[in-house]
Amino acid sequence: MHDARPVQLIKALIALCERTPYWLIALLGRFSVAAIFWKSGQTKVQGFVLDIVSGEFQFGFPQLSNSAVFLFQEEYRLPLIAPEIAASMAAIAEHLFPALILLGLATRFSALALLLMTLTIQLLVYPDAYPTHGVWATVLLLLVAKGPGGVSLDHFIARTFYR
Repeated sequence: MHDARPVQLIKALIALCERTPYWLIALLGRFSVAAIFWKSGQTKVQGFVLDIVSGEFQFGFPQLSNSAVFLFQEEYRLPLIAPEIAASMAAIAEHLFPALILLGLATRFSALALLLMTLTIQLLVYPDAYPTHGVWATVLLLLVAKGPGGVSLDHFIARTFYR
């Protein structure tokens, strides 16, 4: 005869884990992935600094930094697109989509855009960084598949206008 208590304890712990609300998982995922891309975008511009973690804010007319263009010319070397254009597109994307994801507005589409950016980085720029990019892709895929959760503008809009 075996003791059923360990099995019951494991089942109880699993049931407790399953009670983790999706809105909490999605909110943490949204904040985390937004911070990664936002901070990367901040390295590409001069004159606009908004650190969403520390609260530091400085504003001047944002300009693409010389170091960003240099990186796209010398290190990233994306095919079919001029380094200046690629750097500008990346800087815009790394500010726009994280802001939308953080608000939970157009979350699925913004996450899809950043997922495509992640795939581009993985395949064309840093192919050895798959552990990091895999984590980003997992969070972004979760947001694409399941949405931003209940603490989001998307959820509010859906509840208000699509009853």
